[in-house]
Amino acid sequence: MTDLHFYFDFISPYAYFAALDLPELCRRHDATLRYHPVVFAGLLNHWGQLGPAEIPPKAMHTLRTTVRHARSRGIPFKPPRFHPYRPITSLRLALHEVCGDAQAAVVEAIFKAGWGGGIDLGSAADLAACLSEAGMDGADLVERTGSDEAKAALIRETETAISRGVFGVPSFWLETDDGPELLWGHDMLNQLEAVLAGEDPLKGVDWREIANEGPAVVRKRP
Repeated sequence: MTDLHFYFDFISPYAYFAALDLPELCRRHDATLRYHPVVFAGLLNHWGQLGPAEIPPKAMHTLRTTVRHARSRGIPFKPPRFHPYRPITSLRLALHEVCGDAQAAVVEAIFKAGWGGGIDLGSAADLAACLSEAGMDGADLVERTGSDEAKAALIRETETAISRGVFGVPSFWLETDDGPELLWGHDMLNQLEAVLAGEDPLKGVDWREIANEGPAVVRKRP
């Protein structure tokens, strides 16, 4: 059975869509879904990038694209009350070290309440309430996010993601017969499915025929 590692931050609407689709995709391919909350801002800082919300035209494009996608599929979509927001409490809630075997339920509840119900994902009170409404002890889970173990675990998850080359969310990482494979973006789920089915179009590619000789110019960063 393949382990599919799902790297996400609740701050991403595309991670919301992926979280809705991945369980069924994994069932079709007998894969085990492993949840990994990571700090998206930490990825951006490491790789020297700006986030979509930091580029006004890209932020508007993202909003229009995600609303269009949600409406075309009948997915509830009401963005979080504030965006961007401070994501740390929500991410720690999704750690296995905090929520244990309830991890899948916690991730689903937070994504649906944040991107389907428009709660304030930066509010500990709103997060506790949404988890309680989903049948869990929200107050207790929020309290656990303040532990040293939770703090260290989120740092570790983000560092592990970076070590695997993760640069954005959502990202999907798995071991294949040809080595580790990383895919990024909700729009890559069709390619992810091909990889899980053993039908990756990259099989047999001779990279020597495709690779170029490197950059002819390097843009200076501001």
